[in-house]
Amino acid sequence: MDRRSFLLGTSGLAVSQLLIGCAGKNQIQLNVQLLKGSIPGQVVNQFRKSLKSKVELKFSPIDQIKNLFQQLQTWQQPKAENQKGLTRFLQLLPNQKAPKANLVTLGDYWLKAAIEQKIIQPIETQQIKEWSSLNEKWQQLIQRDDQGNLNPQGKVWGAPYRWGNTVIVYNRDKFKEFDWQPKDWDDLWRSELRSRISLLNQPREVIGLVLKKLGKSYNTENIDQIPSLETELQALNQQVKFYDSTTYLEPLITGDTWLAVGWSSDILPILNRYPKLTTVIPQSGTAIWADLWVSPAGVAKEALASEWINFCWQPNIAKQIAILTKSNSPIATNISTDEVQKPLHDLLLKNQEILEKSEFLLPLSPATTKQYESLFIKMKNLG
Repeated sequence: MDRRSFLLGTSGLAVSQLLIGCAGKNQIQLNVQLLKGSIPGQVVNQFRKSLKSKVELKFSPIDQIKNLFQQLQTWQQPKAENQKGLTRFLQLLPNQKAPKANLVTLGDYWLKAAIEQKIIQPIETQQIKEWSSLNEKWQQLIQRDDQGNLNPQGKVWGAPYRWGNTVIVYNRDKFKEFDWQPKDWDDLWRSELRSRISLLNQPREVIGLVLKKLGKSYNTENIDQIPSLETELQALNQQVKFYDSTTYLEPLITGDTWLAVGWSSDILPILNRYPKLTTVIPQSGTAIWADLWVSPAGVAKEALASEWINFCWQPNIAKQIAILTKSNSPIATNISTDEVQKPLHDLLLKNQEILEKSEFLLPLSPATTKQYESLFIKMKNLG
């Protein structure tokens, strides 16, 4: 999934990590590579103050989840590449190893690939006392078999610390002349929005919202057996001016489009700057994304890493993360209108009915994934 995944270049990150020295070997360390903006600095400071012994904390913000996934891959490559004799750099520095973080942010959509590629390892929940307070919905998401598929008896492969969803955002000024405002997916097909919409350049997201309109699941298999799906996609394509997963908000802000479909993590932080924009969670349900802590394969399982996960799941800390990063928490929190403005409050306070209709984008079979991708390409070529 491309959520926040435009690539700024990972070579600089890889080299800078590789050249970090080994100072303070005897001091307890916690090295965390996290998605930029997903954890407030003051939460890290509170964690430092809560520790009884002096430790070295290193929290390195990385711009995109794709970069973090590629870093996880890079950490597992040297041994295999060295055995094949493919890496001149490693031959020059035979004793040099890239330092691995104890924990890394990863999106739930990437979890299956990370497990399959053996670039992460299970998390020991016995050391996390807040595990029992995690809702069963979240426990089910992160319990997987060794192929990365959901399994209630599977190991725990990640620890969610915030989540959001796919939302509709629109320019309120453009709708003043109409007697309606967007509330659900079926509004995207209204004639007034022809060539006025920005959509994510993502098969699962776009085909998924059409499936939701048709009363079906984002995770539907055998989509070729849904007779009306292709017709609905063709009609939706007529409404779309741009498909893009990184700059889809720019044409909305400049007025080139009136409405966009995007991720709450991109949209909610900019609403204060652009008061003409309004965001709604589609009433028939939407896709949910989650940011997780994962443990890189081969890294010693430090108690301090478990302490950090446990700290993030404490209700008062979970609440701070949610408010300050404008996201939702997997831990039950009570956020009042005194703490956030009402428009944001309405988006963060989960409407239980809509939440029950919403879904994670779960792993599909390779054949089904190919169906989604082929149909999406066909849709975009129908113009």
